[in-house]
Formats: sequence, structure tokens, C-alpha cells
Amino acid sequence: MPRACLVRGTRRSTAPFWITFFAVEVKTLVQFRQQALSKAQSAEDIDLPVRYARPQGWLALAVTVVVMAGAAVWAVTGTVSNTLDATGILTHGQGSYVLQSPIAGQVTSVLAQEGSTLPAGAPLLKVRTTRGTTVVRTIAAGRLTTLSASIGSVLNTGANVASVERVRHSDDPLVATLYVPANRAASVRVGASVDLSVQSAPTQTYGVLRGEVRAVGRTAQSSQQIGSYLGSEQLGEEFSKHGPPVAVQVRLDRERGTRSGYRWSSPRARRSPSAP
Repeated sequence: MPRACLVRGTRRSTAPFWITFFAVEVKTLVQFRQQALSKAQSAEDIDLPVRYARPQGWLALAVTVVVMAGAAVWAVTGTVSNTLDATGILTHGQGSYVLQSPIAGQVTSVLAQEGSTLPAGAPLLKVRTTRGTTVVRTIAAGRLTTLSASIGSVLNTGANVASVERVRHSDDPLVATLYVPANRAASVRVGASVDLSVQSAPTQTYGVLRGEVRAVGRTAQSSQQIGSYLGSEQLGEEFSKHGPPVAVQVRLDRERGTRSGYRWSSPRARRSPSAP
């Protein structure tokens, strides 16, 4: 019996407090609603013009729209300039080969000069051996760029005696072979413009040679591969001293009026009869 009276008494004491709190909250909401409706239905407010934005707001909006439109146009038609420096060599595009002596002996005569263009099978050296005199001949037609042997030189079988640049015709166009670091080669695109500084032609006088990328190698090359293509182990080591590079072929722009027939950036190179 005392326990039942305790429960009944708790219900009676809390019910009035909850009802009073709810009534106050409802009354407050009703008053706020009435005030809002009275302001919205006021005749004075209806006659007033409605201002959607201040003039400063319209100006900021216009500037934002212009900037967004410019960014959209640039995203479609804009380009980012990317400059990459690389070393290379000017060749006739067919590469070179190293001529090795097929015999052992002593050179008794030199039959060609550096810079001369030789046909395939042209005599290059006379070598005296234990079985008599033998002639060392070129393998393929080309220009003799380096002659390592001289009269009196003693040769072993397989010794390098000359480097020959493969040239089919004397007027074959020059091609620049550049060696780009492998981690930068992906940024090189076929058709990209190239400016070449030639060591034998001072930039202050002749400017740079103009050209464009014709081909980009797919894989990096070792010093042995480069040396075999250029006909020089020294060049192979030089171009790969920072790691195996990727070969990039550059076609030179042609232009009449220069002795070389190629386009230079400096007007002086076009006017000077001694220009490369």
C-alpha cells in the first residue's frame, strides 16, 4: 500500500509542470507567426520597391562571370610553355658505323682523308700482314668522319680504324639527334618547335637553328647503343653520363638564302655569305 501511494503521487506532481511548459512554447510560436504575417501584409511594405542586389554586388557578379568565361576558354584553347634543354649531334639521319680492322698488321698506306664521301667498298687502308698486303675497305657508303689509324700504326684484329657517317647522297638533309633524360622524355611531343645552338656557329652572330620534333624514341638507350649508332664510344659515354637517355629526332627547317639551306633565327645569318 505505501508503495502504490508513492507512484500515484509522482504522476500527480509532474503532470501540471509538463502541461504548463508546452502551453508556453505553443503561445510563443503563435505570437511569432502572427508578427511575421502582420509585417508581410502591411500596406506600406507592399508599395516599397524590392532590391535584389546592390550595384556593388552586380559588379562583383559581372567580374566573376567574365573570369569564369576566360578560364573556360583558356582550358580549351590555352597551352603551357615547357622548355627542355638537351644535348645532341647533327647527322644525316642514317647514323654512323665504326669500321674495324678484319686483320692484324701494320698500316703502310692511308687511301682516304677525313671529310671525304666514300662509296661502299672503297679502299681505306693498306695493311702489311704475315701473308702479304691487305686492303681495308668501307662497309657502306658514307662520309669519313674519323680516321684513327695512320701510317706505321700496328693494328690488332677488330681494332677500330675509322668512323663513317652513313650518307646516301651528298645533299641528304641534316637531322639533329638529341638525347633527352628518360624522366623528361614523356613531355616531348612530335611536332614541337626546337631551337638548336650549334657549337661551330656562335649564337650571338647566327642565332639558333629552327626545327621541329620528328620522332621520339620509345625506350632509353645505353652508352653502347648510342656509340654504335654514332660511331663513337666517347659520344656514347658523353650522352649517357647522367643515365640512359631517350633519342629524339629533330627535322631542321629549310630556307633559301643561307649557305647551308637551313633556317636560322638571326637575320644576319640570312644576309652573310659566310653563314653556316
